[in-house]
Amino acid sequence: MGEYKIFFKESVEKDFRSIPKKDLKKILLRIETLAKDPRPLGHEKLSGQEKYRIRQGTYRIIYFIQDQELLVWVVKVGHRKDVYR
Repeated sequence: MGEYKIFFKESVEKDFRSIPKKDLKKILLRIETLAKDPRPLGHEKLSGQEKYRIRQGTYRIIYFIQDQELLVWVVKVGHRKDVYR
């Protein structure tokens, strides 16, 4: 199995602006690990959707996987109290 390519929805750039730089670095490193394993330990499938979430501290990374094309699309990143709205 090859490595997955990671793509970001355009709105994720806006999500990144509100996150402190030290947290953003950790989040980006966590997103990079999805290329090797898009379903890491601790991932959860969101109910009623084809999306997954992983945690990075108090932040959540919401993404979906296209296994046939080996793609991971990051669709939202945010604080746990805001990300599911």
